[in-house]
Parts: sequence; structure tokens; C-alpha cells
Amino acid sequence: MSVSLDGFIEGPDREIDWHQVDDELHQYFNDHLKTMGAFLSGRVTHELMAGFWPTADADPSLSGPMAEFAGIWREMPKIVFSRTLERADGNTRVMRDVVPEEIMALKAQPGGDMALGGAGLAAAFMAHDLIDEYRVHVHPVLIGRGKPLFPATDARTPLRLAGTRSFGNGVVLLHYRRAEDTATR
Repeated sequence: MSVSLDGFIEGPDREIDWHQVDDELHQYFNDHLKTMGAFLSGRVTHELMAGFWPTADADPSLSGPMAEFAGIWREMPKIVFSRTLERADGNTRVMRDVVPEEIMALKAQPGGDMALGGAGLAAAFMAHDLIDEYRVHVHPVLIGRGKPLFPATDARTPLRLAGTRSFGNGVVLLHYRRAEDTATR
């Protein structure tokens, strides 16, 4: 997930024009995401992605990592969580709800980790304690208000730092994994 330094994933009018995704960062995304077993997203995120990526690499003005990601997105199995979407095209299936037992069964299948996209869906996964790793890309901008990355909650989830990486454009990746011992925190 990309987040502003003050903790927002989008501005008050859903704008994300402050994201600083250059070729270096986009290539990093590609290298990481192409190893995934599936992309999981909510309806809004899925429709945003499905409205652009299936044919993005046919645009001659797109090249490099952006064109490469179009192929990654198109080929990757996708699960969209929606109570209103009847069906989805391509390599996508629809699930109605986040059912912990179903998610655990998905996680147990071979094929690699699953990438979770969309703050609403992430909040549902967090509520069921289903997230093993957090990869937060902090962009060097304060936007003041908007949609926060993490919803307010009374739950505490101890994490341990798995790594960091700085990119030339000022974005910093913070990679956390679940802490092994949650009782001492």
C-alpha cells in the first residue's frame, strides 16, 4: 500500500495524484508482485485496476515497468471481494465475504503469497487477524486529510521490522511481519 507521511492512502476527493511512482519504484513493485500467487482486492480497487491494466501495454506511450505490469496483472489470478458484483472478467473470481476459514484455505494452497489491495478489504482482513506481512510505501508528502490507511480499532497487532528500502524519489518501504510473541507486547 502507498501512504502519505501523515497516514492517508488517498485525499479527501479520492485523489492519488501525490503518489510518486517512477520507473525504479514501479520495477520494484513488478519484481515483488510477479511472485505472488494471487491478487486480492475489494470491488472499488478491482474496478479501478480492471479499467486500465488489461490493455495498458497496447498503448505505445506506455513502456518499461508500466507496460510490464499490464502483463503481470492480466495473467495473475485475481479474487475480488464484493457483495454487489455478479461476475468479473478474465482470470478473476468473485467472493462475497471475507470468511476466515476460506482465506486460511487459500493461504494453504501452493502458488505463493497473495497480495492484498484496498484499504476496506485490508481492514476486513485485519479484523479477522488474517494479514501476515505489511509492506507500506511511505511517500514524502503530507496531504492533510483523506482516507487513512488503518481504521481505528481497539486491537493491537505486534509486528517486527523485516526490512526497509529507500528509493531515489524519496519513497521509503517499511516491511513488517507479524511478531512471534504477541503476549509480551
